[in-house]
Amino acid sequence: MGIVIASILWGFAEATLFFIIPDVLLSAVALRSGKKAFYACCYALLGALIGGTIMYFWGVTNPASSYQIVEKVPAIDQAMMQEVKTSLASDGLLSMILGPAKGIPYKIYAITASGVGISYAAFLLSSIPARFGRFFLVTLLSWAIGKYALPKWSCKSKFIIWAAAWLIIYTLYFWNNPS
Repeated sequence: MGIVIASILWGFAEATLFFIIPDVLLSAVALRSGKKAFYACCYALLGALIGGTIMYFWGVTNPASSYQIVEKVPAIDQAMMQEVKTSLASDGLLSMILGPAKGIPYKIYAITASGVGISYAAFLLSSIPARFGRFFLVTLLSWAIGKYALPKWSCKSKFIIWAAAWLIIYTLYFWNNPS
């Protein structure tokens, strides 16, 4: 039950104003159980969809304040906000689906979508592959590394590698995206 609640809350938090992706939790769960990790991905998606819905309607009702607040989230700046607006206007929701590969937070797409004419239904449906795709791929990769690349390693050793990997990932991310 703890993983369910944590996954929902982390998915929700990262879709709104938290800046650490749920993949951190999901990849940790995957080191112990692929099946539990898959379900955790689904719950993180649920949380992300709820958070994305709130952010979408915040962008509808008060775009100026949503932009001001989201721009204060670590690693988000005005240039990234403008890039999302431009890409949503030119490429539509495909840009949101591909956004995670560029390290662009979902929350920016959520508050920007209505302003470029994207309906809530289209936004919500596109949010599923946009969120679940990365959740699942990172989780699958973590599970495969734990099961096949490090099968004889202790759980403690796997978690040390996991922690080091996320530390490196976030160090590089914040280095490349100062705000």
